[in-house]
Amino acid sequence: MTLAPAPSPALEDANILIVDDDPLAIRILRAALGAYKHVRFATSGADAMRLSRDKPPDLILLDSEMPGENGFEFCKRLKLEPLLQDVPVIFVTSHDDLEFETRALGLGAADFLPKPISAPRVELRVRLHLQLKHQLDQLRALASTDGLTGLANRRVVDETLKREWRRAQRSGRPLSLLLIDVDYFKLFNDRYGHPAGDGCLKRVAAAVRGAARRPTDLAARFGGEEFAVVLAETSLSGACLVADSIRRSIIESSIPHAGSEVAPHVTVSIGAACLGGEPNAADRRSGPPLPSVPPHGIEELIEAADKALYRAKKSGRNRVEPGDLGS
Repeated sequence: MTLAPAPSPALEDANILIVDDDPLAIRILRAALGAYKHVRFATSGADAMRLSRDKPPDLILLDSEMPGENGFEFCKRLKLEPLLQDVPVIFVTSHDDLEFETRALGLGAADFLPKPISAPRVELRVRLHLQLKHQLDQLRALASTDGLTGLANRRVVDETLKREWRRAQRSGRPLSLLLIDVDYFKLFNDRYGHPAGDGCLKRVAAAVRGAARRPTDLAARFGGEEFAVVLAETSLSGACLVADSIRRSIIESSIPHAGSEVAPHVTVSIGAACLGGEPNAADRRSGPPLPSVPPHGIEELIEAADKALYRAKKSGRNRVEPGDLGS
């Protein structure tokens, strides 16, 4: 019998989740995946969803028949989760009929493993789908990253705002957006040249990235010399604190800018806007749950931050200006 080659070091670190209510099936699958370091298991759909949300797996091996929530129901629920919908699911099943296959593929399953379980077949299928996911993840990263700064691009900002806006509607917690513009950047390019301008943007990007400290924070290049930070569960006052830390960090970078009309170094102007009210002052970034998020949309949030940025520039630049969605 020809055994499957060992997985590459990158794949060995993959996070695999086995979902099966049969302890013997779990042991057999775990033994077949001996080359992989991070294998977890769940005996119900509820436990599997909790583990997946806690740390999204790279691959799920899913029993089709479980008490309570069966494999089909779990797969359907998984594919509705924005952060989990791209996780490949391999059904482990004794069914081999076309109706089962059609239903599973329609729900987003990637493949099937027939019972009784064959270790070499498990190894081959798992390695194949981990390789495919690794390649797709690389392509997604390229499509979502700004080539110059390494930050997320505008498309990711739009996607993140949609996702966090839906979450804010459910939770009643605030959602904030910062728009950041490098002051007199055209004059910087005219004086120092475009290569120096690119270097300046990279250093500004590093300061913006440093302020997005939580896993839910997103730092991005919005376009040209403009950057954005999405701050989930952050009030307007909390967003302004983050914005001012960015502003001060860039001042401390001391990037020379002899053409600036504000200072002899690079500065930024920042507009901040927020969906939702102010939380308790004791917790400036998240606070207690709020009753509801006002019925403003994402476009209004971006427009409010953009208007605030405009006011910051008109008021002398090198400053943070809070926005008002009612304006």
